[in-house]
Amino acid sequence: MSSGEETLTRDVVFDVLSSARRRQVLRLLKTEGPMELTELAEHVAARENDTTVENLTKQQRKRVYVSLYQTHVPKMEDAGLVEYDQETSMVSLKARAAEIDQYLGRDERFRWQYVYLFIAAAGLLLLVLSNTALPVVGALSQGDLAFALVGALALTAIAHLAVWLRRRPDVLRRFRR
Repeated sequence: MSSGEETLTRDVVFDVLSSARRRQVLRLLKTEGPMELTELAEHVAARENDTTVENLTKQQRKRVYVSLYQTHVPKMEDAGLVEYDQETSMVSLKARAAEIDQYLGRDERFRWQYVYLFIAAAGLLLLVLSNTALPVVGALSQGDLAFALVGALALTAIAHLAVWLRRRPDVLRRFRR
């Protein structure tokens, strides 16, 4: 079934989402972007086995890779949700994958955008209050506020990067080569 032009039916959506492994693949591709099939299989296997990619056994990697290659990726490709490039072994989401977001449920990952939004809002509030005669806040200079805000953003960005790198140890391995 080449669903490129066909409507994504409820039956197709539920069939694709009936597998926890396929749901995991769709979530990973949505949050992390396109991945090589081997890397995708490692991340899925690590989550399924509640371990890190480095601690996976060869058998755990192979079992997930084979099932993704033979069953899951072709099914999602037939539904028009992902694209698999045989030459590069890259798996990526197609635009129509957004049609099933409502069925995937929420990703339980930390929402960093809210931290950044809070820092920006707090900075704006402090900036406005620094022009008042309020004790402490009114005594802060514009330079002090700028330093505090840049420091808060820098620390948040470092924490965000550390969490991201912990989930993607393969990135560090690429830089070490």
